[in-house]
Amino acid sequence: MTGMPDELRTARLVLRRVTPADADAAIAIHADPETTRYRPDGAASPEQTRALLDDWIAHWAAHGFGYWAIVLADIGKTIGFGGVRYRHVEGELALNVYYRIARSAWGHGYAPEMVAAAVGWAARDLPGVPVMIITNVDNTQAMKVAEKTGFVEAWQGDCDGVPSRYYRYAVTPPR
Repeated sequence: MTGMPDELRTARLVLRRVTPADADAAIAIHADPETTRYRPDGAASPEQTRALLDDWIAHWAAHGFGYWAIVLADIGKTIGFGGVRYRHVEGELALNVYYRIARSAWGHGYAPEMVAAAVGWAARDLPGVPVMIITNVDNTQAMKVAEKTGFVEAWQGDCDGVPSRYYRYAVTPPR
């Protein structure tokens, strides 16, 4: 088991370990049809979001790292969730980069800032583990974030029943 600190800071964000107290913010963000437009199941019910949060907390407990609550450092407001966690990608253990940010916080560069912090941590603490972003083929904004943060499209294929693009962080060898 490796250990991510319970909190990382960037220029504008506090990235902290998720807790059960994050349920209300997670429910609000995951219930928004715009923030979940490219989620295979669409907007999530409160019960589905609580199950996601429980899964994220369990990943932290099992592995010592996982998805964070993304908090604006200057005002302490939770604007999203994201980070890295293990996922098997075509039989290979990888780190999956995830983020979902409240619509009110779009357009400020928070996603690339969080992704850069996640990739930086992974490079230091889990060198050699591939870091991936998997996104719906129609999610042009996520593709821009991937490319802006050093990811390269490795292949296209199905992911959870959805045509997807698989991006690999450029410092890891191609598939």
